[in-house]
Amino acid sequence: MNRIKEVLKEKGISQTWLAKKLDKSYNTINEYSRNVRQPSLEDLYRIAKILEVNPKDLLKEE
Repeated sequence: MNRIKEVLKEKGISQTWLAKKLDKSYNTINEYSRNVRQPSLEDLYRIAKILEVNPKDLLKEE
């Protein structure tokens, strides 16, 4: 599970903005945010870099 939705909200960043930065569709980012689908490790690191957070900050421990 990931915390992408929470981090986007904390930073005041929209899913649409992140989708453009990642060159992904809005639907893909929305699925990541709702934990319907998980990003690849490569995409997780790219998201962390764009959001200026540690990749670990995007993950939830179960």
